[in-house]
Amino acid sequence: MNEKRLRGVHGQTVEALAGRILAGEIGEGDTLDLPALREELDVSLTALREALKVLSAKGMIDARQKRGTFVQPRSSWNLLDTDVMRWQTQAGPDQGLFGELTEMRVIVEPAAARLAAERASDADIEALSAALDRMDAARDLAATVRADLDFHRLLMAATHNTFLTQVERIIAIGLAERDKLVHGTVDDDPVPSHREVLDAIKARDPEAAYEAMRALVDKSGADLDRLR
Repeated sequence: MNEKRLRGVHGQTVEALAGRILAGEIGEGDTLDLPALREELDVSLTALREALKVLSAKGMIDARQKRGTFVQPRSSWNLLDTDVMRWQTQAGPDQGLFGELTEMRVIVEPAAARLAAERASDADIEALSAALDRMDAARDLAATVRADLDFHRLLMAATHNTFLTQVERIIAIGLAERDKLVHGTVDDDPVPSHREVLDAIKARDPEAAYEAMRALVDKSGADLDRLR
């Protein structure tokens, strides 16, 4: 999964501020001390203001007369923004976040598998098979996670639904962190459950694809529960 991240001083300032908010160093409702932040981060006022504009666009902060710039409640954040999802997962394992991600996957991914069984081209199926082969051949955690993410990305692409391919970007960020936790801790082979999904898509059996993906996501949630 390729992520576009902000670069340079501007990007570093955004990342630093987001990290402090996610770590609770600057809590919900807290007013930001801009002169102090400028000195601590060693950036110009222009760079700080530009970084604040980014976080404001993502719903994480707001500014009001007489109150200043303050952190918004999480309910106001743009949680479907890829940066916001990445920052949340980087802040450390969050069972509540992973639980919500699993619920989202239960709703989205089985239905996507059903569509893929109906719409996947021969090229889509070939790409899914190649991703599964890479998963089977993987001998380290990083390779396993990459192959797993590739499989889910390609499955969404096989629906030929542009909205689902956008949703996949959010799922993939959380899924990557979930995979690192589970595949690095739980002794489990992810290949059989993914193969069942692929076999159903190859067979052009939408209901079997739905059920196979639902079983895969349910197992994913159970694996997380075992780590709690």
